[in-house]
Amino acid sequence: MSPQIGVRPGGRSARVQQAVHDAVRELLAERERDELTVPLIAARAGVTPSTVYRRWGQLPDLYADVAVERLRPDTSPADLGSLEAELDTWAVQYLEEMASGPGRRMIADVLAGGLDNPRRCLCSTYSGDQIQVMLDRAVARGDDVPDRDTVLDRVVAPIVYRILFTDPAPEPGYATRLVADLLAVSPAKAGPPPERADRR
Repeated sequence: MSPQIGVRPGGRSARVQQAVHDAVRELLAERERDELTVPLIAARAGVTPSTVYRRWGQLPDLYADVAVERLRPDTSPADLGSLEAELDTWAVQYLEEMASGPGRRMIADVLAGGLDNPRRCLCSTYSGDQIQVMLDRAVARGDDVPDRDTVLDRVVAPIVYRILFTDPAPEPGYATRLVADLLAVSPAKAGPPPERADRR
């Protein structure tokens, strides 16, 4: 059984999650991944194996939960006075973090949790929330802006695709070009790509 997705646990539940997450990170720093077991993680965390199984199920689900929590932003994007500067800075940092060894491993862990695992959607939520902060600032400055989903489609999605499926990963300039291309098109025309008709 999975915990309620999107709700930060409190009290004892939060302490258990923190202890188990810390145990996973510590053990992964000490051992090869295939050496880890639920009893080993539980012993390091000071909980029973049944607690881990009941809350997370199997190891891929636990690894996915640890990865998603590590992907949760700690702070809001920097206020740099313009949408282009803020999006560019954020996108370059996002690319660099996700293209790193630990970043790729986190993405892989999230995906290994399964396509029906709702935790994977939190990654988009976290990025989208950060983008919305920047867009709201720009609107308050009187700027016309694209919508949140358009930024996800035109900036974040290509970055993740290239990190996952090309080698080497793109350089920071790739993120800068995506942002520049996005903002070069008027918001009214910068919608998502048109749907393609099914080929028969």
